[in-house]
Amino acid sequence: MSARVRAPELRGRGWLNTGGRELKLSDLRGKIVIADFWTFCCINCLHVLDELRPLEEKYGDVLVVIGVHSPKFEHEKDADALAAAVERYGVHHPVLDDPELGMWQQYAARAWPTLSVIDPEGYVVATMAGEGHAEGLARLIDDLIVTHEAKGTLHRGEGPYVPPAEPETTLRFPGKAVVLDGGNLLVSDSARHSLVELGPDGETVVRRIGTGDRGRADGPAAAATFSEPQGLCLLPAHTAEVAGYDLVVADTVNHLLRGVRLATGEVVTVAGTGRQWRSAVDDHSHDALSVDLSSPWDLAWYDDKLVIAMAGIHQLWWFDPIRRTAGMYAGTTVEALRDGLLAEAWMAQPSGLSVSADGARLWVADSETSAIRYVENDVMGTAVGQGLFDFGHVDGPAGEALLQHPLGVCALPDGSVLIADTYNGAVRRFDPGTNQVSTVADGLAEPSDLVLTPSGEVLVVESAAHRLTRLAPGALTAAGASTVDGPRHRTERKPTDVAAGEVVLDVIFTPAPGQKLDETYGPSTRLVVSASPPELLVEGAGTGTDLSRRLVVNGDVTDGVLQVTAQAATCDADVEHAACHLTRQDWGVPVRVVPDAATRVPLVLRGLDA
Repeated sequence: MSARVRAPELRGRGWLNTGGRELKLSDLRGKIVIADFWTFCCINCLHVLDELRPLEEKYGDVLVVIGVHSPKFEHEKDADALAAAVERYGVHHPVLDDPELGMWQQYAARAWPTLSVIDPEGYVVATMAGEGHAEGLARLIDDLIVTHEAKGTLHRGEGPYVPPAEPETTLRFPGKAVVLDGGNLLVSDSARHSLVELGPDGETVVRRIGTGDRGRADGPAAAATFSEPQGLCLLPAHTAEVAGYDLVVADTVNHLLRGVRLATGEVVTVAGTGRQWRSAVDDHSHDALSVDLSSPWDLAWYDDKLVIAMAGIHQLWWFDPIRRTAGMYAGTTVEALRDGLLAEAWMAQPSGLSVSADGARLWVADSETSAIRYVENDVMGTAVGQGLFDFGHVDGPAGEALLQHPLGVCALPDGSVLIADTYNGAVRRFDPGTNQVSTVADGLAEPSDLVLTPSGEVLVVESAAHRLTRLAPGALTAAGASTVDGPRHRTERKPTDVAAGEVVLDVIFTPAPGQKLDETYGPSTRLVVSASPPELLVEGAGTGTDLSRRLVVNGDVTDGVLQVTAQAATCDADVEHAACHLTRQDWGVPVRVVPDAATRVPLVLRGLDA
């Protein structure tokens, strides 16, 4: 292990989940601490929250997780928005609010999420970026327990977490909604892990489907369980009759699709294994119950199939309820904005879907690029949005307009589309006929979806206000819209300076304790490299099995982003029935081409030494 490094003191604007107490590292002496650097927009960060839950439960008397909130978007710097997110995502550990990223810099974090492990004596003993580290963390914690119990420096007992008061509202952070036959509304009550049927007024509770506890049990409405469900989609009548259920639910944190028989409320799992997808991209059809999914966030019936916004891997997938098969529909898993053929397009956390009235176009809210995308004639295009790091509240010509992390879209009969511009607290409208973006409502609390009723009314799922809200009459008329020329933001990540010409990309991988590389089924590692713009790389783009790659950087391109995907297969060492593991990580590395700069770019796929 490398030289011991003292963990920097924890400082920020304030603390959540501590009962008002400010924590210091000295308060945590004797405990194993995991500092989780996260931001609540980031799906990878949400995955890590889920990975940490079993560790917190298993090691509750020796482990303390500290969430260090390191915001990307301007909205995420708001203290109230952070408090809402901590409740929304069931964060049951102390959270340090670090809006200026002071701790991020002190701990040398470079990516969302980053985990730093601090031993009971206050030294940083491991740092790892990305997700998928639960197995390695468990082994490391076991080793630290043995070491520090022997030294007498491990102190067992309760941690500093203090749960907040339980709120009383009908809904809690609702996600998506659909109109049922007869006019009632079905809403995914995400933070209460259930579905709620409301009357046409959007307030009267008709029934609840699900116990309200986090879980993945099938069965009757009163016994079934979900985990932070989001998207809902009614199936066409004939398809529903053959499939045996009427509605599909994106059961997001369970990585499942669930079917619901609306007559009885019975719930059945229809796609997914419950394991999170970490594999190689393919275009094959798979048995729906044998394929891994990754944070399905929304659903839409398009092109005679159910399309899934697979937020966790930046793709769209499809599901056939009759053949009971599923597969990839669009995207490469690279997190960025690039249009083109569906198999070559890049997305970033697609989170909302809606189909045009004529069925020709599928609208997509691509949240992390703050963009509205569309699928038509097997091609993906961009209507509004400029990329991963450009956002704001700006109306006008679509090429200049800016959104901030939109989660929902709703196609209107006139061909335009409404946008739940979540982090701007607004409903926006894009009109393809005029190529203009306007604001039709603002002052909303994190709107996450929009629903058009048969009577022409628009309901907004106002998630952070825990309610459905009707747009005011006339809001959709030209007189009801406004033109906002608000702030423009760009998230700046410090670029890596590289030299023009030959550069070596090295992905450093260290198997977790007790594991070894596994070549039972072929090469154990895989590396995929591309660039934006593509002209940035003269040579080196493509797929290979070596984690080191010779690149040739174009000196005529001043800057860009290297898109890198690496994975490694491992298995337990010296065990009779060894378990297999797959570690996968995606990076978008901003680079600047300058003279006399680095000729090597190192990335850490998994690192257990600080």
